[in-house]
Amino acid sequence: MLTYPEIDPVAIAIGPLKIHWYGLMYLLAFGTSWWLANLRAKRPESGWTPQQVSDLIFFGAMGVILGGRCGYVLFYNFPQFLEDPLWLLRVWEGGMSFHGGLLGVLLALAWFGHKYKKNFFDVGDFVAPFVPLGLMFGRIGNFIGGELWGRIADPQSVPWAMVFPRAGDLPRHPSQLYQAALEGFLLFVILWWFSSKPRPQKAVGAAFLIGYGLFRSIAEFFREPDAHIGFDLFGWMSRGQLLSLPMIVIGIAFMVWAYRGANNPAKTA
Repeated sequence: MLTYPEIDPVAIAIGPLKIHWYGLMYLLAFGTSWWLANLRAKRPESGWTPQQVSDLIFFGAMGVILGGRCGYVLFYNFPQFLEDPLWLLRVWEGGMSFHGGLLGVLLALAWFGHKYKKNFFDVGDFVAPFVPLGLMFGRIGNFIGGELWGRIADPQSVPWAMVFPRAGDLPRHPSQLYQAALEGFLLFVILWWFSSKPRPQKAVGAAFLIGYGLFRSIAEFFREPDAHIGFDLFGWMSRGQLLSLPMIVIGIAFMVWAYRGANNPAKTA
C-alpha cells in the first residue's frame, strides 16, 4: 500500500494572496491547449491565425467554467440548488462537472464559429485533440486535493492503493490518476495521432466523444460514486457512466456519418 502524499492545497502564498494547486492545474490546462493549438495553426493549410487561437481558448475557458459549474448543479446536486439558488455562484465551495463543461464548450464553439464564420464541426475537430491534456491536469488537481477518490481496494491485489484522509481509514483506488492516464494522457496520444493525418469532417470530434465516453466508463468502475447519489441503474451504473453513454452513441453515429458523407473532404484537424 502506498502512502497518500498529503500536499498543501495552496501552492503559492504571498501575503494574503493564495494560489491553489487546482487553479494552477486550470492554468496548465488552458496554457497547454493554447500552445498545442498554435502548433497546429502554424500548418500552411490550417486556416487558423494566432488571434483566432487566442480567442478560441478564451471562449473555451468560459465554456468550461460556466458549463462545468452549471452542469454539476444540474446533474449532481440540483436539490441543493433549489434550496439555495445562490449556491450556484459559490464556485469556491467546489463542484464542477465534465459533462456540463462539455456542453458549455460546445455552445462556446458555436458562438466562436458564428463570430469567425467557421463551420462548427471544423472548429470541433480542431479543438478535440487539445482537450485530453487539460482533463489530465484537472484529474491531477483532484488527486492533490484528495477528492473524488476511488473505491475500497485490497492492498494485496492493488499494492498502489492508498488511504485518502477525507475518505476514512480504508485503502482505496487512486481513481483520479486512472482517469488522468486514460481520459487524459492516453486519449491525447490517440487523438493527436488520429488528427495528424487527413480525416473527414466530424471524424476527430467523433473520436473524442467515443474515446472519452469509453475511458470514463472504465474508470468509473474504480471510482467511488457520489455519496448522495450512489448508483443510478442496475445497482452498478454510476452517474458518470450514465452521462457518458450518450457520448459514445453520438460519437459512433457521427463517425459513421463522417466516413459515409460523400461531400466531406478529407482534412487534417
